[in-house]
Amino acid sequence: MRRFFMSFLVLVFLAGLLGFGAAGWWLYEPLRLQPQPGSQVVDLEIEPGTPAQRVANVVAASGVDVEPTLLYAWFRLSGQARQIKAGSYEITHGTTPRTLLSMLVRGEESLKSVTLVEGWTFRQVRAALQKAEALKPDSAGLSGEAIMAQLGKPGVHPEGRFFPDTYTYAKGSSDLAVLKRAARAMDKRLEAAWALRQPDTPLKTSDEALVLASIVEKETGRPSDRAEIGAVFSNRLRIGMLLQTDPTVIYGMGEQFDGNLRRRDLLADTPYNTYTRGGLPPTPIAMPGKAALLAAVQPASSKSLYFVSRGDGSSHFSPNLDEHNRAVNKYQRNQ
Repeated sequence: MRRFFMSFLVLVFLAGLLGFGAAGWWLYEPLRLQPQPGSQVVDLEIEPGTPAQRVANVVAASGVDVEPTLLYAWFRLSGQARQIKAGSYEITHGTTPRTLLSMLVRGEESLKSVTLVEGWTFRQVRAALQKAEALKPDSAGLSGEAIMAQLGKPGVHPEGRFFPDTYTYAKGSSDLAVLKRAARAMDKRLEAAWALRQPDTPLKTSDEALVLASIVEKETGRPSDRAEIGAVFSNRLRIGMLLQTDPTVIYGMGEQFDGNLRRRDLLADTPYNTYTRGGLPPTPIAMPGKAALLAAVQPASSKSLYFVSRGDGSSHFSPNLDEHNRAVNKYQRNQ
């Protein structure tokens, strides 16, 4: 009888070892995925407040070939069932039950990104956000004024108020959240640049610096010319000379601009026509980057008042009109 009892205990022990080994093997075995047609991953959405048992069911329902009861048992036995975080996840090939739980506990959501480019207008920013993958278009249908109010900046013109950079976001995030981050980034960059302004700057406020930086951004063909271009416009502002910069005229034309700037366009008065109106235009004309912000407040030490493109992206700078005309003849008219 005693021998039988000992044999039984041995069998139970061996069965336990086999079960433990099988469980250990399963934890490290890649899960079989059944993604949607055209996709290589399984998208998983965990809503806030979802209990662990429900999470296991959602995993299986999303396209992972796994027994929910077994997966839930693993969640419970790990002691981390209550640490699973809500969010949007991507389950890729090679994911095991162990790495899946780690991802859910760490909140390693699948992130997307959208890039806002230096020199873009607010219209281009909105177009990029509309095309951004898995980004909720909460700003669709809102005017620029309404968007700025949503961002806590009522009455502020949206042009140039967002810092050009690449912004990551979780799938299903609001485009307003991305805009808010970009607006905060520009506020910080502008504040930092304004604190570094030269004592003799003709600019009176940081907003004026932002406007000038946007012009520098649009006029710069070669990065090394930015500070000199900033000097040209600062020098003109200092002596009350018209800025006479084409990008402001083009911006003022809006959708009427067909790609060709004509003489009649330079003569048509608008708030943004710096050939007919003195000083800076009323708002920025694009998003300036960090380098353009610095060029606006820390221009080169130069007496230049004119510049013309050499045709290779760089510019020739001149301190007087006679030299400028010679440069125009050389680089623009091949004379």
